[in-house]
Order: sequence, then C-alpha cells, then structure tokens
Amino acid sequence: MCQYSCEDGFATDWHLVHLGARAQGGPALVTMEASAVLPDGRISAADLGIWKDAHIPALKRIADFIHSQGVRAGIQLAHAGRKASRTAPFAGERALRVDEGAWQPVAPSAIAFGPGYAEPRELHRDGIAAIVEAFRQAALRAHRAGFDFVEIHGAHGYLINEFLSPLANRRTDEYGGSFRNRARFPLEVVDAVRAVWPEHLPLLMRISATDWAEGGFTIDDSVKLAMLLREHGVDLVDCSSGGLVPYAQIPVAPGYQVPFAARIRREAGVATAAVGMITDPHQAAGIVANGEADMVFLAREMLRDPYWPLRAAAALGEPASWPKQYLRAAPPGSAARVVVSRPESGKS
Repeated sequence: MCQYSCEDGFATDWHLVHLGARAQGGPALVTMEASAVLPDGRISAADLGIWKDAHIPALKRIADFIHSQGVRAGIQLAHAGRKASRTAPFAGERALRVDEGAWQPVAPSAIAFGPGYAEPRELHRDGIAAIVEAFRQAALRAHRAGFDFVEIHGAHGYLINEFLSPLANRRTDEYGGSFRNRARFPLEVVDAVRAVWPEHLPLLMRISATDWAEGGFTIDDSVKLAMLLREHGVDLVDCSSGGLVPYAQIPVAPGYQVPFAARIRREAGVATAAVGMITDPHQAAGIVANGEADMVFLAREMLRDPYWPLRAAAALGEPASWPKQYLRAAPPGSAARVVVSRPESGKS
C-alpha cells in the first residue's frame, strides 16, 4: 500500500515503523509498496523509489528489520505510466501543477486516463528499452538491499497494464495490436528482471485479471498471459483487477477477485495469490484449503490491524509466533517468536 511519504524516493522512518509493525504481527511475508524504477514512473512526487543506488541503504534497513522478525521481505517494482504526476490521495488527488514539479507522463499511446489527468507522451522504442533497463537495474538494487522476492507491478492501470489493454494501447507497431504484441513489453520486463534476479529467489507479478470494461483485457487474456509468465520464469501471479479506466463497473464484494486466482491457477498451471476484501480468518484459510489460491495477500486489512495474522491464528485455533516482547498478551498455546537473522532464502 503506497504511503506517499517520501522525498526524492527515499524511504523514511515512517516506512520502517509502518512495515516493522506488520512484520511483528505474524505474517509470512511483508511486501514494500510500489517503488518507482524511474522518477517519471512515480504516481506522485512522494512515492517510494528504487531508481538510484542511493535508495539502497534505507531500503536495506527496513528489509533487515523485517528479517529480524523471522519474516521474508519483498518489494514491488513499478512504473505508473499515464497515471503519474499526481498529488498524493490525501492532498487532493489531482494533477500536479507546473509550480509543483509536474512532469509529462509516458504511456503506450497518447491517451489520458480520464478527466483531470495529464495527456501522456507516447513512448518510442528507445524509451521502452530504457524502461526495461530501469526495471533490470531496480531488481539488482532490490537484491543488494536484501529482499527475498520482488513483485513486478503489472496491474491497476499502470504502465505494464496499459500495454496489455487494448483500451490504453492503440499502437500499430510490434508493441500493439495482437495479444502477443501487447504482451511484448511486459515479457521484456520479466525477462530483464529474471536475468538478474537470482534463480533461487521468487519472482512475482501482479496483474489486473480483467479491466471490468467492454473491449478491455479479460480473464481469458489473463490465463494466456499467466501461461507466458510461467514460461518466462514468474513463480507466482498476484491476481487483482481493474484500475485501467475510470468508468469500470466493478462488482466489489468480499472475495470478489478470488475466482480469478482460482481459474489462473487451474488453467495456467502457475501459483497464484488471492487479494481483495479478504478480511475474515476463516475466509482466508478456506481460499487456500480449497485450492483457489496458493497464498492470500492482505493490504487494507493489515492497515487496519497490523496484528491480523496473530488474531487469525487465535480464531482458527492454530499456534502463532508472537514477538517475545509481547508474549504476555498472547493467548495460551501461542509460541514466542525467537528473534532470528534473515531466514534461509529460497523458493518454497
């Protein structure tokens, strides 16, 4: 969940405390927010960044603390595409003005996201190649910072999603038109990251399984995409949806995106994560137990309650690993967490 709390892309004490609290709460994984691979790939000027080596020490400090709690640490690599150059949501959620440091967003085609958004500049081939290289460099920095996994953000109307969807991609060259052409840039990014990301560490990709709009990217397309992602070395597909157009009609309800994870897992033969309005421990456990997804990711619910995993364990009658400093508050049967160094890395 983006915190919109950076200057020049640098993580701060806010991020350390925010993510550290979640790591203390008993999860298996903690993932840092979407981190821009280039300055013009930020949603806002307050976004987290990973576009230069100077960002590494602050990121490493956070990854090290997450590891100290016996939890694996990951980071999203992102480019906002045509949804860039905005104020933070809690600062009015509007386009930046020139006097505020506005920049022109880039996109597969010169089509604005919607009213009040800047018209993006259509990327040329050299610009596409530069962004692919930026993702590669960002993956190298993520490894140097000590992260156990990276997730390429290809969802929610940001740049990779824009290339995939015919609603945002009107190109007539090798990056537009057919499904395979629209998938070219996302696969180039995956290949560039996988080439430098250690083979024994997981690579995830977040997708919007459907645009929820006529003529857009569909779940059928996502199944085909997931097959290609698996072939190109992606270990898990994080199945979200929407965000590509402002007029999408999304039937929001508890677990409404779980069927996407289930179908992609079943038909594409790749591990999936389910997301979206998963708030109840029994609901979450059932998703995994029923084979609908391999993992459940929580975002807003973990903002509401950093210790949700500990509460879930109690509700499910399972043992939990509590920080030893908090053991006096643990229910009977909970196990104190021994503060350990970084867990042994590897796919599982």
